Amino acid sequence: MRRTIPNTAALTAFEAAARHSNFTAAANELSLTQGAVCRQVASLEAFLRTKLFRRSGRGVVLTDAGVAYQRQIARHLDQVERDTLDLMAHQGRGGSIELGIVPTFGTRWLLPRLPDFARRHPDITINLSSRTRPFLFQDSGLDASIFAGDGLWPGATVEYLMPESLVPVCSPALIHPRKRLTPQQLARLPLIQQSTRPYAWRHWFDSVGLRSPVDLVGPRYELFSMSLQAAMVGLGVALVPEYDLADELAAGRLVVPVDHRCPSDRAYYFAAPENKGADGLLTLFRAWLVEQARQVAAV
Repeated sequence: MRRTIPNTAALTAFEAAARHSNFTAAANELSLTQGAVCRQVASLEAFLRTKLFRRSGRGVVLTDAGVAYQRQIARHLDQVERDTLDLMAHQGRGGSIELGIVPTFGTRWLLPRLPDFARRHPDITINLSSRTRPFLFQDSGLDASIFAGDGLWPGATVEYLMPESLVPVCSPALIHPRKRLTPQQLARLPLIQQSTRPYAWRHWFDSVGLRSPVDLVGPRYELFSMSLQAAMVGLGVALVPEYDLADELAAGRLVVPVDHRCPSDRAYYFAAPENKGADGLLTLFRAWLVEQARQVAAV
């Protein structure tokens, strides 16, 4: 059955004109005449039987239908361009994986290990996009994700990677490296909070048998990487995942004021849509991830 899809020249002209709100600027970008852009947009409106632009004193403005259509078309054109550039770069060999990743885990755990994957699979490119909140794969543009959670993801195949333990850390300017505090003493310090983990400190204090302070005093950040940096510059005590703290601790940039690790209520998982279960690239990457996680667990 023939698809109901406008020609790409009309879509490209519409997207450029919508982005610039100006047919002349779109024509310059596309190396066309203004008349050619106008004709392409007119043919698209005729195909859709819908007005996408209306005239204004300063040029053209998208209609409500045009705004909604431009938002969708821009995303799809971007994806077609990425796929085209990817195919051209790999010349039919290998490919790429669009991976959603929790930012700090991606920066501190995954990225230092990716050169190993690149050596084994030089024709496969891993592209990373930050995701701090739950999302649906549909229309995300992502092939897979590494996330911290309970392992539940509707419509996805999920693979367990590794557990998470949280440990308090701070600058040696705040606590002498050889000094250890009691949990009660720790509670009186500025405690850096995580907006994505609002109950993390409460769970940590519960795990040492101490009621959490009712009003936590300290700044709040969204990312663990922000909390780590804030701790290193002396803004307070951060409660962060234990993975890959070795370098900061060995270099003396961070110290552990209370030597207590609290198992998190989350773990790290690899997830991919169920309809991509047989994808060869994802199978290779999943196997490599599991291997890396097991090596960490064995240390």
